[in-house]
Amino acid sequence: MARWVRFENEGAEKFGTLADDNAAIAVHRGNMFSGAAPTGITVALDQVRLLAPTKPGKFLGLWNNFRELATKNGHAFPTTPLYFIKAPSALNHPDGIIRQPSSELSRIFYEGELGIVVGRTCRNVDEAAADAAIFGYTCVNDVTAAEAFGNDPNFSQWARAKSCDSFGPIGPAIATGFDWTAARVKTLLNGRERQNYALADMIIPPPRIVSLISQEMTLEAGDLIACGTSLGVLPMRPGMVVEVVIDGIGTLRNRYEGLSTEQA
Repeated sequence: MARWVRFENEGAEKFGTLADDNAAIAVHRGNMFSGAAPTGITVALDQVRLLAPTKPGKFLGLWNNFRELATKNGHAFPTTPLYFIKAPSALNHPDGIIRQPSSELSRIFYEGELGIVVGRTCRNVDEAAADAAIFGYTCVNDVTAAEAFGNDPNFSQWARAKSCDSFGPIGPAIATGFDWTAARVKTLLNGRERQNYALADMIIPPPRIVSLISQEMTLEAGDLIACGTSLGVLPMRPGMVVEVVIDGIGTLRNRYEGLSTEQA
């Protein structure tokens, strides 16, 4: 198992693997998803700025993919992924600021999730090939502006609700060799646990997610699919810190900020 990170150091973007003690990064060269090679150089984690560990061409997210939440809400279990697209420009970094986009959109919710990172191009693949195409997994905060769903009775604006700038924090690392079946997602708001759910409660598992989406859409190295969330989603207030924690991957930490006086 390795934890891959992207980072900024001395004005350049680089990538490498994070040490077990989270103190240092072994710098690599080449392509993270194909033929990465160690350089022999190590940098201290506290001397760099961590970036989102992938820059996805496609950033997808699932809805209604956990049994406990679906049962509570009275939703039928889906047999195919119910997914939406988050704009790539929504991507946010570990420790990046989540910002309220406008005065019209003020009920901003966190959603702690597991993210699948695709490692190779796949189109119309079966589950075995889809599993082999998964590079690893990361933490995702699928930030959502709730008002966008219902402020026009004729059209539920999923893309708008999900795609505002800063609404896609991911990281801090991509874990390869990660056993998602034994892991839990925890979300903390100002240090108080608000979500704690088992990934084994997932309705459609990652290999099937990748396989079914690939029937309709070519997936490429670096693409990201958030697996959906479960119970405990709540709105954030300005100044709050939200942390998505998955043991074996790490802690994705971001602060939410409201509009400044000038913006309001």
